[in-house]
Amino acid sequence: MGRPQKMKNLVGILKDKVSLIKATLLLSSKPTTSFHIAVLRATTHRHPSDPPPLDAVLSLVNHYRPSTSGVLIHALLQRLHGTTSVYVALKCLLTLHHVIIHGSPALKEEILGYSSGPLLNLSGFKDDSGGDTWDLSEWVRWYGDVIDHGVGLSRRKNRGGGGERLGLLISMVEVICGAPESLHYQRISLIYEVIKLVGEDYRMIMREINAVINQFGKKRIQDLSNDLIGELLNDLKRLENCREKLVLMFLNKKNDGVWELIEEVRKDVEEVKERRENMKLVMFDGSESTRVAENRVGESRSVSVVPRRRSKRWLDVEWNTMVASYG
Repeated sequence: MGRPQKMKNLVGILKDKVSLIKATLLLSSKPTTSFHIAVLRATTHRHPSDPPPLDAVLSLVNHYRPSTSGVLIHALLQRLHGTTSVYVALKCLLTLHHVIIHGSPALKEEILGYSSGPLLNLSGFKDDSGGDTWDLSEWVRWYGDVIDHGVGLSRRKNRGGGGERLGLLISMVEVICGAPESLHYQRISLIYEVIKLVGEDYRMIMREINAVINQFGKKRIQDLSNDLIGELLNDLKRLENCREKLVLMFLNKKNDGVWELIEEVRKDVEEVKERRENMKLVMFDGSESTRVAENRVGESRSVSVVPRRRSKRWLDVEWNTMVASYG
């Protein structure tokens, strides 16, 4: 770690102490003070690359009523959006993610209802203080995106049918698959903890995808409209495009059966789609052949007879084409 980074961390530690003093003296209610102090201690600049100590935060989460969770979320977001340190930002995200995963159902509902839009919105985050911080900023943006999409997915859990739900789940998988290419940063314990926690989300999503896809037997696929066949095939291909990166990230052999099922269903869908397209082609060729044959028969049954014209009129009668029909 270079000298400028050490100086930045030292300044950050001093700021942490000032923030702790302010939280102790200025915040009035006990829950507010307790949550702010717990968040500051969990997301300290000290030991920047180590995972946050979460015991105090999780203990408070279980001690207070779920209705007070708004105070915790506010404290975390205030800390997150007030820092330019990748390490503090990652600790804030890990703390929030742990609360979402390990909190009670009532607490999760409070978090889901905290904001109607994205909870974090870290697309513009960057730490350009030097060293690895520029690359790690990409990890902050990605991790924030994963949590935002996870919250959005939970909000829409009971909406739409199986096809719509599958599309939402695959979108979440694509966000996870969008992890930075610098996977070597897993050597940093903070990033390793991020991958570990996102891996838990990934496994749950793949289990749900497995349950949804298992509903698509051959008979049900054949009953789908052409539009739904196209959407399902596109979704399955999007999912398969993520396979290589996800296997590299999580090294999890347990999902091999799910990937085999996805491939099998995708082939079934392609088979139905190809068969329908071939039937359309046969029907088109048949109708075209019938039309041509009918035209030829009509031509053979009607012969135009036109006498040689000697003058404009003959017996003062205009010449007209005479049609003789046979058959």
